[in-house]
Amino acid sequence: MGRISRGWQLTKMSLRVVGKDKEILLFPLLSGIVTLLILGSFLGGMFMTGTLAGGESADLPWMFYAFWILFYFVSFFIGVFFNVAVIGCATIRMNGGDPTVRDGFRIAFENIRYIFMWTVFAATIGAVLRAIQQRAGIIGKFVLGALGMAFTIASYFAVPVFIYEKLGPWKALKRSVSILKSTWGEAIVGNLGLGIIVFLFALIGLLPIIIGVYIMTLWSIVIGVGIAVVYWVILGLVFSAAQSVLLAALYRYATTGKISEEFAGMSFANPFVGK
Repeated sequence: MGRISRGWQLTKMSLRVVGKDKEILLFPLLSGIVTLLILGSFLGGMFMTGTLAGGESADLPWMFYAFWILFYFVSFFIGVFFNVAVIGCATIRMNGGDPTVRDGFRIAFENIRYIFMWTVFAATIGAVLRAIQQRAGIIGKFVLGALGMAFTIASYFAVPVFIYEKLGPWKALKRSVSILKSTWGEAIVGNLGLGIIVFLFALIGLLPIIIGVYIMTLWSIVIGVGIAVVYWVILGLVFSAAQSVLLAALYRYATTGKISEEFAGMSFANPFVGK
């Protein structure tokens, strides 16, 4: 089986895992809700302390930047925390188990120290690159943007590495690069395939809007847009969960040479329906 075939099979399996364990959609949903709540609290704090007052951003007090830097780190931590929960549940399913939401939280809390260390490491690099990029010229922005993208690619497997190999941030990054070298083809095909599938499904969300506009009443348009938004939110949750499952599947394949006994030999008739 070539890289393209394996990548495509991993994509199908990722969607099957989401279809079979729909409860894992709770994790990206909670991640979004918690992030929004914290953003609201940060904005409220800035409003209460008067840091939102003023004109040009250059005149805003240092507390404004402190608030946003702190929010960046907290939101990064939240994203990694719930990503760990999805990866943990997906791995249990691929190993033949039946994961629960409790399992996801258990695995995330068991790795809380590694999540914190990776957050400090990765978020600091991201924040420094962004801060320098804002002050650089056109060429500098391009170079720093490329460096940021290179770091993102290099750290692709860092989360499953520190979950299952218990490595610190720097060693996890080096291990991630090593794994990526052996699975780059499957990773590209898997993520590209998943993106195309979700994009095609996203187009379906335009139908209620088109119907609403065709009926040409205010309520039909409002209802059509409302249905489309709800549909896209759900699809976004599926896509987010499937991305994490795909990451877990790629890591499992890279470290064990196995895809998944439970989903072996499946067809793509309906990737969302469990076998």
